[in-house]
Formats: sequence, C-alpha cells, structure tokens
Amino acid sequence: MNIEQFLASLPIAIEDTLIGTLGMTFTELSKERVVCTMPVNEKTRQPIGLLHGGASVALAETAASIGAFLHIDPKTQFAAGLEINANHIRGKRDGIVTAIATPLHIGRTTMVWHIEIVDEQHKVICISRCTIAIGEQK
Repeated sequence: MNIEQFLASLPIAIEDTLIGTLGMTFTELSKERVVCTMPVNEKTRQPIGLLHGGASVALAETAASIGAFLHIDPKTQFAAGLEINANHIRGKRDGIVTAIATPLHIGRTTMVWHIEIVDEQHKVICISRCTIAIGEQK
C-alpha cells in the first residue's frame, strides 16, 4: 500500500489527530518497515528547549501502530498500543527526527515492534519497543 492509499483508507483525516498536531509525516510504509518523521519545534519541545520524551514516544507508537495496521483487516480488526518503553539516548533542540519501525513479532493477538528514532546524521535519539494488541471489532 502506498502512502496516499493508506491515508485515504483512514476513517478520519490524519491532520485532525495527534499525528497532524505534532507534524508527523510518513516516508515509507510496508509490512516490514515503517518510517515517519517529526519536526523538533515549539509543539514537540519541552519548556527547556529539548525534544520532549513524550513526543518521541508518540512518534514511536505511531510508527508501530501503523505497521501493525498494515498486517490486519481493518474492516474486522483494530490495532491499539498495549505497552511501550523508551530509552532516550540524546537530546535534540531542532531539526527533524525519523522513526524507523520494524517488527520483532507478528502474532494473531499481539505484535511487537522495535523503533529507532534518529536525527539527520543517523545518530540515535531514542530506542523504543512497542507491543500492539490486535482485537476484533464489534
């Protein structure tokens, strides 16, 4: 599925979600790898001027959730974050961060994703692991 098809398949406009609020964009979407970016700016920084850890976690969970979504039938199933952890390796004050999510486990009821968030020089900003629950829509 290409990015335009994915965005068109969503039930609401992505700009009306946290993804849009934080300025996340998708650059690669496949079942094996999801890549998305987010600016480091006034919306994603903490008051002392560094990238907020919560913004990094939101980016990581977004990448993992989108990856999980690509593995399910959205007409009958849903994917939702169940657990996430993050190690914040280095700070960042401006620019762009990129999340690269790859699956560690694709199961029937859970998926586990590894996410690295890097800067423009590919230095690691954050490492995260996210477990996604897969449920049946009622």
